[in-house]
Amino acid sequence: MSSKMHSYASCGSQIMNRAEVLAQHTETPGMLTRSYLTPAHHSAATQLAEWMCAVGMNVRRDMAGNVIGRYEGLEPDAPALLTGSHFDTVRNAGKYDGNLGILLPLACVEQWHAAGKRFPFAIEVIGFAEEEGVRFKATLLGSRAAAGTFDMAVLDNLDDSGASMREVMTASGFHPAGLAKAAYNPASVLGFVEVHIEQGPVLLNESLALGVVTAISGATRYMVEVEGLAGHAGTAPMGMRRDAAMAAAETGLYIEQRCQGIPGLVGTVGQFNVPNGAANVVPGKAVFSIDIRAEQDAVREQAVADVLAQIERIAARRKVHFNLRRTHEAASVPCAPWLQQQLANSITDCDVPLRHLPSGAGHDAMAMAAICDVAMLFVRCGNGGISHHPDEIMTAEDAALAAQAFAHFVEHFQSRRQA
Repeated sequence: MSSKMHSYASCGSQIMNRAEVLAQHTETPGMLTRSYLTPAHHSAATQLAEWMCAVGMNVRRDMAGNVIGRYEGLEPDAPALLTGSHFDTVRNAGKYDGNLGILLPLACVEQWHAAGKRFPFAIEVIGFAEEEGVRFKATLLGSRAAAGTFDMAVLDNLDDSGASMREVMTASGFHPAGLAKAAYNPASVLGFVEVHIEQGPVLLNESLALGVVTAISGATRYMVEVEGLAGHAGTAPMGMRRDAAMAAAETGLYIEQRCQGIPGLVGTVGQFNVPNGAANVVPGKAVFSIDIRAEQDAVREQAVADVLAQIERIAARRKVHFNLRRTHEAASVPCAPWLQQQLANSITDCDVPLRHLPSGAGHDAMAMAAICDVAMLFVRCGNGGISHHPDEIMTAEDAALAAQAFAHFVEHFQSRRQA
């Protein structure tokens, strides 16, 4: 193994060790939960800032709570190549979702700083304060602030204790009136490249360590309430029932059938509830969620239209009423071909097989696309690709390969302004 490869092996071990340390910043001992502006979130931000300072970066926090480390270029105030990901988590999370995309570039910056290596551009590593939407039911808060697209209406959203986002931010020293100052000037940005675990099984099943993301899938989500008529399970004739739960179940089965067999299209009913249900009562009410995603917006929109049409047919036949509330609508975000190509070159130059694939999950890159071209480097995860779960795993070897590919990408980066 060459000394260069030894250095990247060291990066891999360091990334994994720091992920373990960061996982100790949690709201619940014994499992990783770190939601926006909780004490665990604040302490994680402090830890990231300390690491950024230690590897030679200038560190700042913006009014959304993002932690930003800047590694200056050869000239002061040079435009920046942005990278990073989020450091909040879902409840009972894995250690690498989001966190990898901060820790990996930090390990690379440490190598460059030790070697005295600078570039014609600055590198900024952003630890986005909020992406998952756990505490205030609004996603991508950190990256939307950085992109200048923060929706001020969500400041009135409440957490489970009844505190508003506005109140919590203010108490933490982040004043909502200053959120506009968190936005990057697009003229100062060369692009955004996010490193992330795949959160799926494609790379794992093909025995590949890395992948270049082609696009981040668009998504449509609904919360649905079905109103039927409650009745006695023993006396309500089958043909006369207005069973809300079975109407919801039939809809879920249709979504599963409609979204099968079409590459890149997925449909999920992730929540299903019969409020006040009992074993001997025909359900008069059911509540469920719909999540439909696809790499191509036209494919997703047609699937959504078909599901809505099927709901109308089910409602008429079963004599129930559906109340639908759309909770999320996001168009797909294509990754810039010129950045994809440079990532692909870096992977192949590192003697790693090349694979292009879409991302079915949403990422901070979706928000950053409002101000610059974006790209993503996927890293294989184990355990069947499981994520958002404590069994989420990856290896130090794959972290090292990803660090090698990312470092090669940065060291050979050609901005469109140079073309």
